[in-house]
Parts: sequence; structure tokens; C-alpha cells
Amino acid sequence: MKRRQILAAAGVGLAATALAGCKQEAETAGKPQAGAETETFNWKMVTSWPKNFPGVGVGAERFATLVNEMSNGRLKVKVYAAGELVPALEVFDAVSRGTAEMGHGAPYYWKGKVPAAQFFCALPFGPNAQEMNAWLHKGGGMELWEETYKPFGVLPMACGATGVQTAGWFNKEINSVDDFNGLKMRTPGLGGEVLTKMGGTVVNMPAGEIFTALQTGAIDATEWIGPYNDQALGLHKAAKYYYTPGWQEPNVTFELDINIKAWETLPADLQAIVRAAARDVNADMLDDYNAKNMEALEQLKAEGVDVRRLPDEVLAKLKGVAAEVVDASAAADPVASKVWAQQKAYLQRLYDYAELNEKDIYNIRG
Repeated sequence: MKRRQILAAAGVGLAATALAGCKQEAETAGKPQAGAETETFNWKMVTSWPKNFPGVGVGAERFATLVNEMSNGRLKVKVYAAGELVPALEVFDAVSRGTAEMGHGAPYYWKGKVPAAQFFCALPFGPNAQEMNAWLHKGGGMELWEETYKPFGVLPMACGATGVQTAGWFNKEINSVDDFNGLKMRTPGLGGEVLTKMGGTVVNMPAGEIFTALQTGAIDATEWIGPYNDQALGLHKAAKYYYTPGWQEPNVTFELDINIKAWETLPADLQAIVRAAARDVNADMLDDYNAKNMEALEQLKAEGVDVRRLPDEVLAKLKGVAAEVVDASAAADPVASKVWAQQKAYLQRLYDYAELNEKDIYNIRG
């Protein structure tokens, strides 16, 4: 009997200890633990966009908000518009140097420093947003992108997409291939190289300078993104004709740049939050453009904007020149050559599927 009483008492004691432990766990649940989990980080993000600019600028702000909220304030990101901390086209350099821990821009803006960068951004007559995302996230593209930027101390992530753009705004009609001769146009990336081979002159400038340049005649034409952003810049007030389709940029993928040394200071859970926020913005921005481009184009047409389609002979010539430009650009740089060889093979498989299935649906539904 004594033995049973002793064992019972011991059992009650163990149960009480366990209950006390559970109570303590419940009281401390949700509280930050000592060490890395309580460390806070205050980061700067420089961008290539005007403050809160529709689409791209809003997307950068959304990323910062998501990170701040998901990390419960442990990683706070302050967004700087173009020119506030560094010029619009120097975002990559600022992140590489460590002037800012993060940046948001378009990869082809730094093709002079990283020739292969534009292959992760936009290809004339190339992949749309879905196809580019498939290559990046499922076809080995991200691994190549990280490898390309690593020598510069930068970690890239896809962080936004435009979908199919428009060919742009023109103050002269485009009725034939000859109309590109002497044309001064703001258009970046490989599309700009195509324009040069067509006899035009490329003038690169950030968003904030485009309207004045077009209005004053410093340029004859420009493409920016599409109706949503073009309307916000007021380009319809500075040009006569709005041409489609966006042969030069069937999609533009925007990037989040992160200084690798800064990245390595983040604990694993904050790194996961950054990656999740980038993927969220990558999808959300495309949704935003698909919805708002439609609405903006309807409004522009209602205001009397002259929307035209480029002639078939012009598009055919542009397509031929584009193929030459892309191959030549890849051949001129060993890294770009490696990227293009892998990308081209993967995209061809995607195009074959689209030709068999998606294209037919679009044509049938009319």
C-alpha cells in the first residue's frame, strides 16, 4: 500500500510539473526569443521610379509594406524614389556598392555593366509574362540570373511584370519601314538596338523626363510601358499616334536587387519573408497591369486618342532584325551567350505548347 501511495504521489507531482511547463509555454508563446529573432534591421530600397508611380512604384511600396508586416517590424524597408538617393538608372550600382541594401528597377537599364541582364528582362518578339516566369522559376532562369549577378555582389529576384506592352507614342506616322530612318525614340534594351539597326536613334531617359522631351521635339517617339502608365505620364497630350502591338517588349520583368553581404546578415526566417514578398509582388503587379491597362485604354480612346496597329510589313521587318540583334548581343558576351542558349531552348518548348494550344484558343474566341 505504501509503495502504491508513493508512486501515486510521484505521478501527481510529474503532472503538476508538466502543467506548469505548459502554462509557461502558453504565456511566452508569440513573444520574440532572445538572439537573432529579436534583432531588427532598417534597410534602404532605391528605385528607378517616381514616388508611388502606378504599377512599378506602387509595387515597390507594396513589397516594403509586406516585409514590414510579415516580419512584425524586424525588417523595415524604406523606399526611395528615383533621384531621392541615387539617379533612376544607377540603382544596380548603388546596391552593388552597398549604398542601399535593396533596389527595384528593370534589368536592361544596366546592360552596359551587365550585358546579360537584359535577357532576364525583355526580348523583342520574345516571351510574355507567363513564359518568362516559367523559365525563371521552373526552367533554370533564376539560377543563371544569380550566377550572372554574383560577381557584382548582388542577389536578384523577379519582382513585378508588365505583360504585353504597346509599341509607343509617335508624332509621325509609321506607314513603312522607311519611316524609322532618322526617328529619335526613347526605348531601352534590345528593342532600342533594333530601332538603331532600322535607322533610328535611341535616346535613353528616366520616366520623369519623357513627357517634356516628347512635347518639345527632343524625341519623335517613345514607348514607356502601356496605357496605365502612359496615361499617368500624360503622353497622350504630347503625341499624335499610339501604336500597337508591343513587339519590343511582350513583357518586362522587374527585379529586386539585394546586396549579398547585407542579405547574409539576415536570419533564415527574414530571408524567407523577403522571397515570399517578392513573389507576391511579381504576381500582383501583373494583375494590376492587366486590369488597369484595359481601363486606361478605354479612357484614352474615349478622349479621341488615335490608336493604330503597325503595318504587317513593318512588323515582319522588325521581327527579322530583332532575331539578328538578340543573337548578336548574346554572341558578344560569354555570359549572355550561355544564358541565351539555355533560355532559347526552353522558350522554344513553351512556344511549341502555346502554338498548339493557347494560340488556337485566342484565335477561335476572336
